[in-house]
Amino acid sequence: MDFLYRSTRNENETATASEAILKGLAENGGLFVPDEIPALDISFDKLAEMDYKGVAYEVMSRMLTDFTEDELNYCIDGAYDDKFDTEKIVPVKYHHGAFILELFHGKTIAFKDMALSILPYLLTTAAKKNHIKKEIVILTATSGDTGKAALAGFSDVPGTRIAVFYPKDGVSPVQEKQMVTEKGKNTFVAGIKGNFDDAQTGVKKMFSDKKLAELLDEKGFQFSSANSINIGRLVPQMVYYVYAYTRLVASGQIKAGDEINVVVPTGNFGNILAAYYASLMGLPVRKFICASNDNKVLYDFFTTGTYDKNRDFILTTSPSMDILISSNLERLIYRIAGNDAEKNSELMNSLNKDGKYEITDEMKKNLYSFYGNFATTDEVAETIRKVYGEDGYVLDTHTAVAVNVYDKYKEETGDETPTIIASTASPYKFTRSVMTAIDPSLESKSDFELIDELEKISCVKIPKAVEEIRTAPVVHDTVCDKTEMEKVVKNFLGI
Repeated sequence: MDFLYRSTRNENETATASEAILKGLAENGGLFVPDEIPALDISFDKLAEMDYKGVAYEVMSRMLTDFTEDELNYCIDGAYDDKFDTEKIVPVKYHHGAFILELFHGKTIAFKDMALSILPYLLTTAAKKNHIKKEIVILTATSGDTGKAALAGFSDVPGTRIAVFYPKDGVSPVQEKQMVTEKGKNTFVAGIKGNFDDAQTGVKKMFSDKKLAELLDEKGFQFSSANSINIGRLVPQMVYYVYAYTRLVASGQIKAGDEINVVVPTGNFGNILAAYYASLMGLPVRKFICASNDNKVLYDFFTTGTYDKNRDFILTTSPSMDILISSNLERLIYRIAGNDAEKNSELMNSLNKDGKYEITDEMKKNLYSFYGNFATTDEVAETIRKVYGEDGYVLDTHTAVAVNVYDKYKEETGDETPTIIASTASPYKFTRSVMTAIDPSLESKSDFELIDELEKISCVKIPKAVEEIRTAPVVHDTVCDKTEMEKVVKNFLGI
């Protein structure tokens, strides 16, 4: 039976799965959450016999109930094909006492590919199902990885256009080059003078602007989102946690039903929330270990129960996590408040007005399965150097945050539960930070010289995504103030 998605800020606003994917964001800035999380009523032993596509269908069919079997399989088949450089889609490797879940084997070498390879299929299928005739405009803010993954997913997809905003001085050189060289005729990229939170706030403001919505409607457009605020991003991310668990079952490293821990380097909270939702379906997770960088707003929240974004924004070597407003945390807040949209709205209004909110003692008790900690930039470099020294395995800066925090967790707790660490990006995306951590004498080399050095020491071939941008011409050179975002979107759409 189809179940509904509901706004975190208005209990009366509901949508089917396909409607929620199309809208992206609910009214008043709320996020769509499922009314219930269905049980994954199929054994882990049986799932262990399936490939990635098979597991994807079993998980997603229970969450996206108004998609037919044929529609969902069409989306899955189109997404998880040879654009990934391994048939496994997400290999699981054992290093440093944990199972590293490599989520970066897609087209843009970051974990965002896992959901953004399928989102265009889900979105265009949802448009057909709901008889949408208007052109869909994907509006996205990025801290580095979502942008290129969304551009690659939606490039030249009929009936869509995509506009991406990124912080001009807040992404790695490889991340920026990937975005500004995007060739799709329906794509637009702009760097903003500001940070990711400014970009995200500007995008949300456009989504909730009723006057702008009316103008778009009149001109034959409607907004949707490729950010993890879209439930069509979150549901596909649940899949790889279930898949990773069943690979450990298949290889005999755990038995079906055994508990695991999950460590996720976290910025916008979507990736770790997907693991949490998977656990509500039945994945046996003991602890969700939330790893932050120097922008440790989430660590402070899990430690104190107060979310406070009133602090300096720090540019780090793990830029995809340089975030002070973790949008997807709202979905967890709504849940621990007892699915109380009124209470959640009160807290989010406080965040909007004062830059902070405090949860109740009762809500704090519902966070017992979460642990938060952080790694400094120096600790990240030290961790990359240490793990490479152990067995020649090269971590990217974000995964190094997770490994460092996992070490701290084990030291504090002595917990030896088998643990999966989400490895969210290829080290090739952050070559300078990675290579100078391993050998500081390489600092004077150019970015592409460092890429060649990384290939030598890692014995991992330079990904196609990196080779392609060596000589690619810049296509997008727009830079704007954060106050001009609406204006440049209108220019892009010709309205």
